[in-house]
Amino acid sequence: MNPKKTALILVGFQNDYFAQNGILRGVVEEPNRVDTVLANALHFVDAMKDTEMTVISTPIVLEPDYRAMASPVGILYAMKTSGAFKAGTAGADTIPELLAFGDRVQYVTGKVGFNAFSNTSLEETLRERGIENVLVCGMVTSLCIDSTGRAAYERGYSVTVVSDCSSSRTPAEQDFFCSSVFPLYAGVATSTELVQAMQGVSA
Repeated sequence: MNPKKTALILVGFQNDYFAQNGILRGVVEEPNRVDTVLANALHFVDAMKDTEMTVISTPIVLEPDYRAMASPVGILYAMKTSGAFKAGTAGADTIPELLAFGDRVQYVTGKVGFNAFSNTSLEETLRERGIENVLVCGMVTSLCIDSTGRAAYERGYSVTVVSDCSSSRTPAEQDFFCSSVFPLYAGVATSTELVQAMQGVSA
């Protein structure tokens, strides 16, 4: 896997998911898993920062009236009723740990649903950079990660879900998607395996 032709798509790395007081932190059973995902993802970005790999964050930011959610259900309903990812709130902000990487991380805005390609310039950004391989990680595995991964596959990219840098609501759900759903259209690998594949050295 050539780093120059590879993009890491970071989904949902915002305070409402990853901060200790994040509104949606509780949607994950055993919230300490969120901390593990964050640590792994930051380590992965750090390991790749001196390569030519493209790193893109795709935050979800919603207008105060949540007009993008006409009839929300499930976690979207939880977002609306709790005020999660509302524009202008600290919860919608990118986590400071990711901001610390400065302009090494590119931000593609406009995401208002599960799919990071919808209503954003993500596809144009990837095409401009000659990307062939898309790595996807973040929150939540069964929703935004699956939706974004499928969208990338449908657009002709080779997709890999970074399993240790993603979290679903429960461990069982995470295992199911990584073992039975993602292999239908994507590869599944840990960040350590990907670092070794691209750098030829141990993470």
